Amino acid sequence: MPLITLNEVFDIILMTAALGYIFADSFSKFAHSYKRHLAPEYDPLQEYATNKLFAGYNWESFKFACYVTAPAIILHELGHKIAALLFGLQATFHAAYSWLIFGIILKLLNSGFIFFVPAYVSHSGGATYLQSAIIAFAGPGVNLLLWLGSWLIVKEKLCTKKYIAFFTLTKHINMLLFFFNMIPIFGFDGEHVLNGIVKTFF
Repeated sequence: MPLITLNEVFDIILMTAALGYIFADSFSKFAHSYKRHLAPEYDPLQEYATNKLFAGYNWESFKFACYVTAPAIILHELGHKIAALLFGLQATFHAAYSWLIFGIILKLLNSGFIFFVPAYVSHSGGATYLQSAIIAFAGPGVNLLLWLGSWLIVKEKLCTKKYIAFFTLTKHINMLLFFFNMIPIFGFDGEHVLNGIVKTFF
């Protein structure tokens, strides 16, 4: 099975565009300040959480929201898919159309809180409990690596000042995705990891 198909590429493009539209306002101030070497201490997610949404949707904000938010989601889901493929299973990336529409509706309603699932990976082929746990952890595991990698880049100043702000935001997004997905409740990756480990060893 190929790593990625044309249908999956289409879903990735559609999901990326939806993410850009949904979060463009939230990151607009960050996007406009990006070229002015925004201080790395600034955390736009904190302002988003306190309902201080930024006005002024435009193309620059849309692009910035796309290339800041989409990679964390895409690489998360590809982590699931690659792990499944390595175990000889069939795996497919899907844009979660219903959830994306829900997110767009929340955006149109100017909701102070936006929660939705942008994408998911389905797999089949009879995975063992341990394999299922590893596949489930592979997604958050990618976010963990991106979080720690961007943290190291910011801490050690391994990039130019302009990109420190970008990596700071990347750090916050991937940290959030890692902890959020590892919550061991129904439907989350954390639940599949815990369930697989328990059934394998106990």
